[in-house]
Amino acid sequence: MKKLKTKGRNWREIIHEIIYEADTKEGKLFDVILLFAILFSIAIVMLESVPSIERVYKNEINIAEWIITILFTIEYILRVICIKKPLKYVFSFYGITDFLSTIPKYLSLFFLGTNHLVALRALRLLRVFRILKLTRFIGESNHLMKALKASRARISVFLFFVLILCIILGTIMYLVEGRENGFTNIPISIYWAIVTLTTVGYGDISPQTPLGQFIASVVMILGYAIIAIPTGIVTNELMKNKKINTNTQSCSSCSYEGHDDDALYCKHCGNKLD
Repeated sequence: MKKLKTKGRNWREIIHEIIYEADTKEGKLFDVILLFAILFSIAIVMLESVPSIERVYKNEINIAEWIITILFTIEYILRVICIKKPLKYVFSFYGITDFLSTIPKYLSLFFLGTNHLVALRALRLLRVFRILKLTRFIGESNHLMKALKASRARISVFLFFVLILCIILGTIMYLVEGRENGFTNIPISIYWAIVTLTTVGYGDISPQTPLGQFIASVVMILGYAIIAIPTGIVTNELMKNKKINTNTQSCSSCSYEGHDDDALYCKHCGNKLD
């Protein structure tokens, strides 16, 4: 694990490395403390929803929520001020989820019931990949995203084909079963086809005639094959792409993460990495 370097660096650079990265002892400690704070805050929200607990410990729960909210507010402000382009973080996925996880308690001062929205803090648990420093998972996630993007055209065509198939099957079942067996219209019949083809099987509508049951059996078997096709498409792209090893380093300018281990400059904005 790297040692945090403070010599020749200003306070913003030091805070950035502690808050945004997990390669140093201080950075990992910060993220672990943040993780426990998130879990604690979510536990408070869940306990508050239990009437018997809320009646007895209402004041204690409210105080604990405010302490957590203030800590998250300070953390959010530090994240904004320690990067060169604050708007990059503010409008990023993590920036939005951090804001959504902090604002509900303040809204509860003006609107009743919004305090329960603090459960949005659970979204911040996505940082667990950085906390545990699972760099192989970070690299694989980038690898998977590239495979999904490369497969999107074939997957879109496949989904369009499945949609057409469901329309055809639904129409056939509407003609075979009829209104008296629950297939009251074509949209309802298409709904049955989707539920059956995806092997969900709610059971709210089922065929009653021998021909309808035979068609349903074919659709069920067909469903297993259809589920496997997207997996094969993505797997094929995964095999084509070369594995890339990345780390937890975050760009101090644009907050982009997932840089190669030997990278000297940010692959997103070109800023020199620490």
